[in-house]
Amino acid sequence: MPRKIVIIGAHAAGCDAAAAARKTDRTAEITMLTTQRVAGYSPCGIPFVLGGHIKSFDDLVVFPRSYFEMMKIDLRLETTATSINPEAKTVEIQDKTGKTETLQYDTLIIATGAKPFVPPIKGREKQGVYTLRTIDDGMKIDQAIKSSSSAVVVGAGLIGLEIGVSFVERGLKTTVVELLPQVLPAMLDKDMADIVQKGLEEKGLRIITGHGVDEILGGEKVSGVSVAGEQIPTDFVVVATGVRGNTELAQKAGIALGETRLIKVNMRMETNIKDIYACGDCVESISLITKRPTVSQLGTTAVRQAKVAGTNAAGGYAIFPGVIGAAVTKLFDMEIGAVGLTEFFAKRNGIETVSVTFTGKTRAQYYPGALPLRIKLVAEKETERLIGAQIIGGEGVAQRINALSFAILKEMTIRELAKAETCYAPPVNETWDPMVLAAQTLLRRLK
Repeated sequence: MPRKIVIIGAHAAGCDAAAAARKTDRTAEITMLTTQRVAGYSPCGIPFVLGGHIKSFDDLVVFPRSYFEMMKIDLRLETTATSINPEAKTVEIQDKTGKTETLQYDTLIIATGAKPFVPPIKGREKQGVYTLRTIDDGMKIDQAIKSSSSAVVVGAGLIGLEIGVSFVERGLKTTVVELLPQVLPAMLDKDMADIVQKGLEEKGLRIITGHGVDEILGGEKVSGVSVAGEQIPTDFVVVATGVRGNTELAQKAGIALGETRLIKVNMRMETNIKDIYACGDCVESISLITKRPTVSQLGTTAVRQAKVAGTNAAGGYAIFPGVIGAAVTKLFDMEIGAVGLTEFFAKRNGIETVSVTFTGKTRAQYYPGALPLRIKLVAEKETERLIGAQIIGGEGVAQRINALSFAILKEMTIRELAKAETCYAPPVNETWDPMVLAAQTLLRRLK
């Protein structure tokens, strides 16, 4: 009898889990469920469609319907998994017409993702208040942009700033409001965040930090927001205050959650219930730096976990060791990247650090178009090993973050990084890469 694999969720984690399962077991019967009307697309690209960099929402579909047919995967759109029975190894499902069905499984993969978190702001139920998680959310916001001249974004994390930038690029007068005292609080230390904020404000994006939205104003429809006693007129509001993992279905089935209130898994992405695996935004990860549970709701984490879950669910063997949290974005012409721990989060984990901030150039100083590159390195004082890096620049940020990710993964010390050999040609790099110069500067501080 062929192995029956059911996957709940059909986006980054679900699709990569299905692909890995199919490569591992060519004969398995694989069924995928999603509550959405479109499967296999990249939500990370939605802000860049809104900003006009990507032509259409259709371009975000990475796995078209033909892919699922070719891979012999039974894809069920607009279908909800209502309950899991681990003893009977069944999943109860309901389609958009209300028709119910019971699916039998040998192995189950939960890739239910996350949903937007909306704080209890007075007036949040008004017409013209949006969240951004799905293509349909993006389409609604796109329609709102076309009939608007102003917008307010609540939250200055990665998504909040990407949305805010997209609105300015579309000609809207835009304000981003952040309760914490800086932008990108999960990604950057305040000294680096202040540089990002200044660069965004110079491009026309208004940013208010250290204050939350007290109330969303208007009758049935939004007319403005109240922030620290100021009333800001707006045509619509997007709440981008983070996401919460969709763990309710798993909890009802008796699947254990971890310290972070996400699904707890081992290195094979197995839950506490035999033959049930989980991956993606609904799952807890382990930090390779602190060795403690952490939240890593990144697309890169989702697909890496999914490959492991899919392989194991199909009878193979694979492990997911953990995360160091490499992330990057581009806001206007500014690239921002980070990996590992910030000084703030290192301190919160009881790690004493030494850091340095260094400014170099992306090309030889004399070569036309050389752009500034600001690098912050964070080292553990006791061991001198690199545990974090943050970079802001006009180009070349992603690959340097990747290189520093390798360095953290291999537990490289600042002394070793300071001796690293890097390449040079005037159009692409300085003779000493700014990463190495930053390490040499930090090494002097450590001494």
